[in-house]
Amino acid sequence: MNHFWAILYGILQGITEFLPVSSSGHLALLPYFGDIKDPGLFFDLAMHVGTALSVLIYFRKDVLKICKNLFNLFNPQTDEAYFTQFFCVATVITGVVALLLKSFAEQYGRHHYFIAFNLLMFGFLLYYSDKINKANQLDLFKMKKGIKASIIVGLFQVLAIFPGVSRSGITITAARFFGASKESASTFSFLLSLPLIIAGAIFKWLEIKESQIAFDIVFCIEGVVVSFVVGVLTIHFFLKMLKKVKFVHFFYYRALLAIGIIVFSLI
Repeated sequence: MNHFWAILYGILQGITEFLPVSSSGHLALLPYFGDIKDPGLFFDLAMHVGTALSVLIYFRKDVLKICKNLFNLFNPQTDEAYFTQFFCVATVITGVVALLLKSFAEQYGRHHYFIAFNLLMFGFLLYYSDKINKANQLDLFKMKKGIKASIIVGLFQVLAIFPGVSRSGITITAARFFGASKESASTFSFLLSLPLIIAGAIFKWLEIKESQIAFDIVFCIEGVVVSFVVGVLTIHFFLKMLKKVKFVHFFYYRALLAIGIIVFSLI
């Protein structure tokens, strides 16, 4: 690892975290294609902390509304309170199930063939969810009977612990299957990343303190700063272009990347 790779990791994370193309998949593949040592899960996590800060700053008003409505979690009366309920249900579902699959994902999930499969399969699901729901423009924030949707979104989000799936992609896919608009599904997806990344950072830090895992703090800070800045810009422009861009284009990109991974590994 050097300054060039730390900055490149940060740029890649800032762009791919919010586009439905799998940030963890791209980060896991860099060592394979770049012929460098894998910086490890802690560095990957640091990059995600940078993009979590992007969400926190960009959606600060929504975050404040969520915090405010936590007091009405079990008796929602407004659209904002219902949204907070959906948010908490999806987060808890993801957290519980992800803990059960965490070891398996860390042991087997970073193999390049597995990443290629995930890119292709879940890219197709993203495209299909968009294709069959072109006419649906529901606001997920105002779906007062959306508990079922939030449970499914939470379960789908668990799959993102496997590189190549894409956390934003899989949650947007699930929300679109329930008829949510692109804008509503994307905003909900971005906000859902916050508690999971924060919880992951805490658990990983405790693990590092106990096992004395080595990491370079300077490179981590560089990556966090770059991923934060690029993440803010990506969120801004992605939300603006949603009405013009079809998700099938992301499927094409993911399919080409998956094919490239397989071909490159066979050469």
